[in-house]
Amino acid sequence: MPLIQAQIVTEHQWLSMSEFTDLVTIAEMTPGPIAVNSATFVGTKIAGVPGALVATAGCILPACILVTLIAKLYLKYRNIAVLQSVLGSLRPVVVAMIASAGVLILRNAFWSGAIRLSGTNWNMVALFAAAFLLLRRTKLSPILVMLLAGAVNLVISLITP
Repeated sequence: MPLIQAQIVTEHQWLSMSEFTDLVTIAEMTPGPIAVNSATFVGTKIAGVPGALVATAGCILPACILVTLIAKLYLKYRNIAVLQSVLGSLRPVVVAMIASAGVLILRNAFWSGAIRLSGTNWNMVALFAAAFLLLRRTKLSPILVMLLAGAVNLVISLITP
């Protein structure tokens, strides 16, 4: 996610951070990998249907080819200790990258501009906390929790100025 955000928002400026947050939300709700959904969305925004097709193919094909080659190599060399050590050391890096993207999205959802308590969107903080607790403490479907959160946010937006 941080790599996608760096390319789309920072380097190429195809989307603003707010649009990127919306993109992530939509891409997470739709079936399929987030990278493919993101590429399709950005391709559509930049060049319509042809852009969506090219962006999607550009996202899928290199990965398919690379994964096929890596799988063949892994099957051949999977018992080598150095390979196991390298793969084990990559796990925390992947977790850190995902956490970094999450922090950026949370920051954009809760604060508009600099991080100050006075600028905090407390409705969103409360909604996030409630959704998090529902997901952690109950067996409710994440889709149901997202729908509930959307409905609650709609009601909040209608009753607050």
